[in-house]
Amino acid sequence: MHQARFLQALPAIVDEFPRHRWLLLTLTVQNCPIDELRDTLQAMNQAWNRLRLRPEFRQVTGWVRSTEVTRGADGSAHPHFHCLLMVPPSMLAKNYVTQARWVELWEQCARLDYKPVVDVRAVRGKKGDKSQNAGITGAIETLKYAVKPSDMTDDPDWFLELTRQTHKLRFLAAGGALKEAIRDTEKATDDDMVHTGDDAAEGEDDGSRIAFNFRRDERKYRRFSKADKSPD
Repeated sequence: MHQARFLQALPAIVDEFPRHRWLLLTLTVQNCPIDELRDTLQAMNQAWNRLRLRPEFRQVTGWVRSTEVTRGADGSAHPHFHCLLMVPPSMLAKNYVTQARWVELWEQCARLDYKPVVDVRAVRGKKGDKSQNAGITGAIETLKYAVKPSDMTDDPDWFLELTRQTHKLRFLAAGGALKEAIRDTEKATDDDMVHTGDDAAEGEDDGSRIAFNFRRDERKYRRFSKADKSPD
């Protein structure tokens, strides 16, 4: 939904800002216990708001930020931000912000006591592609709520706790000249929180199902393996 709306708005954005460039910025923190995910995400959102006030970020003309949470091998949660930044040409020249500086900025704004993993790269199209929006279509893949299917099925209890931890949290935000591009997507459905991209299973549905039931005394869903359905 949000990807389609952004693609629809992209030609008008490019026409309005023909010389602007695009950056992909990934901001991470260390894994946290799944039952501390909500607090961690709220702290990350506060850190993002502080980052937006820094002189380096004020150069950004518009931005879209999506949140991804993946499962660590030990059952922890790995939350991180994928950010698509529309920037003036000067930000890739005389006002260039290095990857090391982004690390410093995120460390300070998130008030961390370690060097976080931060990745930043210019969006580029395929070799020979000199169009105004070269590479941006692929970069829009970052605008997704990503919960991999394997993280849901491999550990259903983990997924249920993630659902509880992220209840009513916004996983997509935008600002500056790109805010209007996703305005209609802010009320996303639960289905939009499931990543169904290239790493999703392909092929026909074999009919298998994993069952859950609602425990009224606990006010939450639990795995109910007796009701699982085997492949047809």
